[in-house]
Amino acid sequence: MAGRSVVGPTALRMLLGSHLRELRERAGVTRTDAGWAIRASESKISRLELGRVGFKERDVSDLLTLYGVQDAPERDRLLELAREANDPGWWQRYGDVTPEWFDAYLGLEATAELIRTYEIQYVPGLLQTEEYARAVAQLDPGGGRSDAEIERIVALRSRRQRVLDREPPLRLWAVIEESVLRRPIGGVDVLRRQLGALREAIARPNVTVQIVPLENSGHPATAGAFTLLRFPQRDLPDLVYVEHLTSALYLDKRDDVEAYTQALELLASTSPPPQKTEQTITRLLDRLN
Repeated sequence: MAGRSVVGPTALRMLLGSHLRELRERAGVTRTDAGWAIRASESKISRLELGRVGFKERDVSDLLTLYGVQDAPERDRLLELAREANDPGWWQRYGDVTPEWFDAYLGLEATAELIRTYEIQYVPGLLQTEEYARAVAQLDPGGGRSDAEIERIVALRSRRQRVLDREPPLRLWAVIEESVLRRPIGGVDVLRRQLGALREAIARPNVTVQIVPLENSGHPATAGAFTLLRFPQRDLPDLVYVEHLTSALYLDKRDDVEAYTQALELLASTSPPPQKTEQTITRLLDRLN
């Protein structure tokens, strides 16, 4: 059953943090002074304002007092927002098989209205079949995942894909290197079924896929995979997510977002249009038969 788009706790933390930053700057209070007010460091204030950590109601109340917010309805609204932001998201049930730095992305993905991604290694997670997802999970560099943990990862991947069926659905635009669709992760049969599923996925009005051909001579995104997220809440800035082996970067500065956006748009404009994607997938499938 399709769910409705909701504002998850990750986005709520970002909204509250952004609002607290505006109030602090308007009041002329430094991060250091704000940290003293709640018995914390300047870096803690920075993380709060970026929505990277949860909020204690007492801290929010003390900061509102420091910033001169006396209006009772506004204080009540912001304190209620702090309580809602601390509610666990559904993805936290899978915290035993996901790194802490990935939890924030899951919350952002669940809230986003548009995701644009560039992939160089795997089919995007939101478009993976269970077989393919299982094969990817088995590639754990530590080699220590049990069968049960792998199945939990596959279940999480399937749960994430519900955003494509909710109302309104997430819009996904993926630019994928052709080499990804030739790499037989899990074996040829798994790849064949993954390509078939991808061909079905592009029939959705909210899914767009472009394939960068092998003969492409180079482009500005060759540094690695990345994802751009846009949210329905206009108070939330666009974000860039860049995943590494043991960590991830979340970039929200305008210059960073613009640089990645321009790189992706240039890549899309110089690659075959989405209308050619089905033809390319069919060619790749014929190659496997």
